[in-house]
Amino acid sequence: MKYRIERKAHGKVVVADVWKRGAALLADTLLNKGTAFSIEERTLFELDGMLPHQPTDRKRQAERAYEMISAARDNPLDEYARMVSLQDRNETLFYQVLSEHVEELLPIVYTPTVGSAAVRFSHVFRRGRGLWITPAHRGRISEILGHARNEEVRLIVVTDNERILGLGDQGAGGMVIPIGKLSLYTLGAGIHPALTLPISLDVGTDNQTLLDDELYVGWRQPRLRGEEYDSLVAEFVDAVRHRFPDALLQWEDFKKANAFRLLDRYRNVLPSFNDDIQGTAAVVAAGVASSGRATKTPIEKQRFLLVGSGAAGVGIARHLGHELAEAGLSPEEVTRAIALTDTAGLVVANRPNLDEHKLPFAWPADMAAETGLEGPAAGDLVQIVERLEPTVIIGTTGEQGVFDEKLVRAMARHVERPFVMALSNPTSKTEAVPEDVINWSDGRALIVTGSPFEPVEHKGRTIRVPQCNNVYIFPAVGLGAIVAQATEVTDSMFAAAANTLAHLLSEDQLAAGMLYPPLSDLRNITRKVAAAVVAAARDAGVGRALDDAAIEAELDREIWDLDYPTLLPI
Repeated sequence: MKYRIERKAHGKVVVADVWKRGAALLADTLLNKGTAFSIEERTLFELDGMLPHQPTDRKRQAERAYEMISAARDNPLDEYARMVSLQDRNETLFYQVLSEHVEELLPIVYTPTVGSAAVRFSHVFRRGRGLWITPAHRGRISEILGHARNEEVRLIVVTDNERILGLGDQGAGGMVIPIGKLSLYTLGAGIHPALTLPISLDVGTDNQTLLDDELYVGWRQPRLRGEEYDSLVAEFVDAVRHRFPDALLQWEDFKKANAFRLLDRYRNVLPSFNDDIQGTAAVVAAGVASSGRATKTPIEKQRFLLVGSGAAGVGIARHLGHELAEAGLSPEEVTRAIALTDTAGLVVANRPNLDEHKLPFAWPADMAAETGLEGPAAGDLVQIVERLEPTVIIGTTGEQGVFDEKLVRAMARHVERPFVMALSNPTSKTEAVPEDVINWSDGRALIVTGSPFEPVEHKGRTIRVPQCNNVYIFPAVGLGAIVAQATEVTDSMFAAAANTLAHLLSEDQLAAGMLYPPLSDLRNITRKVAAAVVAAARDAGVGRALDDAAIEAELDREIWDLDYPTLLPI
């Protein structure tokens, strides 16, 4: 079935010329209205007798669906399966339910529960969604892209499944990540699901557990590497450019070396970005800006210790370096303000075989020696904290408990309001538990996490734990790039997104400990951030020349308001 999207002055109207009738129509997840089909529609589309007699409005449908989903509240994976089942039956209703219960259901349809779904993928597989591209498709990837459910695709999320959250190589199970990310695009940015396409580059797996699993549904070969991998990706990019020339591409959950290489190679070939590198960096930068507002500490006075130097860690360093330079710091001052560590300790320029993507943030050997960070001290996080006295510590390690009591207490000795960002997902991989950080710092620390945590009670006060969630950034950047018709997704567009997000908080919200606005207001947040992204694209010369009023009008035309489609029988 192909879908037609009509854009009106006050939102996107979905119109479908429908040849399907009866059971075939009910089976189409984008067209199915379930019990919301009117009496007239039931006659037109040969649905008489196939549904209970009484039509139900969307509000009542959503209440019924939510009741069914809530019955599994004690089992997140079962709750996830019920949400997926709803999405596979009636996508409009799925988004209606999700939009009404954002804070409750977001951790179910995405992190942390989606991690369990990736691990169990081959054992709970129900139906295909999106496209899997394997080495068997070499030479005809463009043909495979033609199997998408709609001819007009504006947004693609693609993964090669090698770095799924903090869980590593999940093979074909990594497809749950593009599916989940695109669901959040629709939820937050109103991009109609007919215009989106999740893709898995299933190039094999090095996860022996999967290879030995008789139920594994993916390409049962060792992971493709080297020139064969690069040529397959090159064919894929070329096929996207020709099959979907207006599409924006998001790279997702690639292992760090490939993540940086592919981003840098293709970001000027087609409009594309990597959420793990750029989206994470922007949402972290927004949190840093919010904490700076709360503690009256401008960014040029902050000192950053980044623990973990994968795609997310180096992406954060790139973004913070850009902002520090914009704030007037010299190159040497920027270097001193950002310390990057990996499993070998502080990243120093004279280390043999240093990864290329770490080089821009490696400390000169003389700077490390001058600071006392050479030899064993360079590999001891507590010693690094004692010598650098960071105001902000950021964890992207995927290792539980890396921020231990000694580390947090050392930080709190030197900083009145230390800012701890324990960002690894899922919850089992987080660098620190918020309650511990608050107790170890005597309630002075600011903390955000990558996964949701309950508020912490400390000495008679309730401390909320903000979630540093990329959903604040990537839907807005995607929507902004689409509305701008951007030829490139620039660093300035991410900087505009981060700055706008940070300034959506009121002084009262900051005083209450909030560092990000409430996710329940995600649609309004996304729209405001997207408008800033469109303006940044315009100012960078990579987007349409729209004035501010025109930007708002274009956003009105692009955003889908979750209405059922208008069906025209043919």
